[in-house]
Order: sequence, then structure tokens, then C-alpha cells
Amino acid sequence: MLPRIIITEGTTADCAPAGRLIEGLPADQLIADKGYDSDAIVDQAKIQGMDAVIPPKKNRKVQRSYDKELYKARHLVENAFLHLKRWRGIATRYAKNTASFLAAVQIRCIALWVNIS
Repeated sequence: MLPRIIITEGTTADCAPAGRLIEGLPADQLIADKGYDSDAIVDQAKIQGMDAVIPPKKNRKVQRSYDKELYKARHLVENAFLHLKRWRGIATRYAKNTASFLAAVQIRCIALWVNIS
């Protein structure tokens, strides 16, 4: 499965394009942090047959349960972003246009994948 990447403006909330990102994704679980705890994302995950492993925000009237042990695996995704940001060109968004920046991210993802496989 190929990684999915959506480039947004710096002022766009991460949860805004999340629906497009998970659309049609074949997965059993959707693991995300509290920033993605929205009814729209959780509902879409359920419609697609995914178990939403997202801790509920504290201001939710009805607190949802989630698999806390499985949620601990989210650090693997955070580590991937850490490795991406170690590449100066990505961390500082050195590429001025979206196509060049996306190409740099994809090249770095390929390099990371080759190192772990």
C-alpha cells in the first residue's frame, strides 16, 4: 500500500482533510491523537469498517472508549514524522512549490522504507 500524503496550507487544521485521507483506506483500525476526535472522522471510520482508536477530547459530553494498548503503537507514526523532519529540506519547507515539496517527502519516505525493509 502506498502512503497517502495531502499537502495543506499552514493554517489548515489537520483534521479538516482527514476524511479525504482515510477515504477508501483498507484498514481495521484508525489510530490518531485527540486532534482527530471529531464525529465526522469517527463516523467515517465506522462506515468503512474501522475501529477508531482515538482518545476522546475532555470536553466531549459522552466519552468514547478506545483501546489504550493499541493507541500506544501511534508512536511509530510519530517516529516516521520525526525522521522526515530530520531532513532539513522538509523541516524548513525549502521547496517553494507544492509539487517539489511533495516529491521531496516521497523521496524521503522511499529512503526510510528501504532502510527498514
